[in-house]
Amino acid sequence: MNFMDFLTFSIIKILVLTVASSIAGFILAKYLIPFLIKIKFWKKKPREKTIDGTEATVFLSMHSEKETTVPRGGGLVIWGSVLIVLIFTLIISSLTDLWWIKNLNFLSREQTWIPMFALFTASIIGLLDDISVVYGKGKYIGGGLTFRTRMLFVILIGLIGGSWLYFKLGYSAITIPLIYNFPTGIEIYLGLLYILLFVIVGLASWSSGVVDGIDGLAGGTFSSIFAAFAVIALFQGQYDLAAFCMLIFGALFSFLWFNIPPAKFYMGETGALGLTMTMAVIAFLIDSVAVLPIIGGVLVVETGSVIIQLMSKKFRKKKIWLSTPIHHHLEAIGWKPYQITMRFWFVSVILAMLGVAIKLMSQF
Repeated sequence: MNFMDFLTFSIIKILVLTVASSIAGFILAKYLIPFLIKIKFWKKKPREKTIDGTEATVFLSMHSEKETTVPRGGGLVIWGSVLIVLIFTLIISSLTDLWWIKNLNFLSREQTWIPMFALFTASIIGLLDDISVVYGKGKYIGGGLTFRTRMLFVILIGLIGGSWLYFKLGYSAITIPLIYNFPTGIEIYLGLLYILLFVIVGLASWSSGVVDGIDGLAGGTFSSIFAAFAVIALFQGQYDLAAFCMLIFGALFSFLWFNIPPAKFYMGETGALGLTMTMAVIAFLIDSVAVLPIIGGVLVVETGSVIIQLMSKKFRKKKIWLSTPIHHHLEAIGWKPYQITMRFWFVSVILAMLGVAIKLMSQF
């Protein structure tokens, strides 16, 4: 098989797996939604406090009813679909000698082991948090796992992922495009600091889970990010990783079918934590840490709005925005939720394309 034939098959493989993931997501969601409603998998009371302990009066005026009537746990559709397709491809590839079926398997030590580890591990931790939010007793009602507990899990995943890339796969540097040697940029060797950076980026990515707050917002934003990652991975010849990114993309589309207004379920921590940690891991695998703030620009703005608000309340004793993350401020000043969602989607797509363009320029 020559290179063009191999490339053509790889693209077909990516598209087929994307469709398979989306179909699996639709089927899974049709069974999951009634189950979540049956077990009343939603908060028993809405969030009453902001992250700094003050009263969340603006947030409650807009979201108190939805918080206690719409189930969490929709993220199960995302990582569950990936798991279903993974198991299916492993089974069928082991039952035949047909090369095109055997090569549908996207499990790869160099490309997909670590992102799959991050997705499934973080998603399960997130699911435990969702369960704690719904069924927790006493001080855990409405709060889930403690902030410290979740942070320790994120750090642990980061240490494992960073160590695997550094010691097992030989990753030790990052590329910063467009500077010093335009447009290629400069490669910075970090040595063991690579692992530390991995942990820091993982923590920063985890904090961006605050984007899950309006029907359809998180799903559309993450779709743009993982589609961008797939394009970069494809151009780098990491076809299994590109397929994995598109599996998530396909699952996100199925999730969005049921999450657009009016949402049948919310992503919950099992989706947000899994996706943010996977996003961080893939950014390192495709050497795109430097452009991650561009590709995930909406997440940066959302997280940044929370941080700036907290600093303003601490040092200036007053708020900048009516409510954070910033999408809640836009709601409070009169933007319709669907307007916020669609406009954030548009911005996400533009930023994703810009980030991909910058990254690909660095490969000249």
